Amino acid sequence: MSADEIRALMSAAHNDRLTWNTPLSEEHAAQLVAACAPDAGARIVDLGSGWGELLMRLVESAPGSTGDGVETDSEAVARGRELAGERGLAKRVRFHETPAAEWADSGYDLAVSIGASHAWPGTTPEALKALRAAVRPGGRVLFGEGFWEREPSAQALAGLGAEPGDFGSLLELIRQAEAVGLRPLQVTVADQREWDLFEANANIGRGERWALANPAHPLHGGVVAAVDDRRTGYYGGYRGTLGLAYLVLSA
Repeated sequence: MSADEIRALMSAAHNDRLTWNTPLSEEHAAQLVAACAPDAGARIVDLGSGWGELLMRLVESAPGSTGDGVETDSEAVARGRELAGERGLAKRVRFHETPAAEWADSGYDLAVSIGASHAWPGTTPEALKALRAAVRPGGRVLFGEGFWEREPSAQALAGLGAEPGDFGSLLELIRQAEAVGLRPLQVTVADQREWDLFEANANIGRGERWALANPAHPLHGGVVAAVDDRRTGYYGGYRGTLGLAYLVLSA
């Protein structure tokens, strides 16, 4: 039984119950789009875009705008291209199967990166520098990143497979953005309901639904074990400890 096979069965790109691969509600997403306020004809890039749902919402909000989705997951790229085609955006939203850290284009009006700071060496500071470099003077950045809501317990760290230094406080995250020349226009965080629904519909929910539908499959036991580990890690560990902040920043 392969761990890679189990991860593939539970992957976000195949999960049609996920609108986006992050704890985010429709109302919260609409507030982010409004805060980013791309102008007509804007050029937008999403570095680590997944299947690009938020990128497409931003493009749809601004007539004549275009978007580049930069993502290494081939299945997410395929889903994004399919969705763009279904919504009449195939000529306006382009997906590139490229590492975010290798994307060299710049001069964008808006650069987005949600939960993808690991794509850059040095993580958060390097990600913020790259996003700042990607936009024109006066452009905007939408950055989604984790932070500690409270001091992480041993159970929280074990559930995430994390170290205490992997994240800082929300204020520390804001200060990191300011240090590279990005000024906060709006800071919001995923609430508990958004987190609970994300976990219920992502790895835990998808794995549980698959296991119920495939009781005789050779991977059944491994999937159930993976679901149980995730459930324990979340409800018995990092729920209420790991936060996810969405920073709308001005360059």
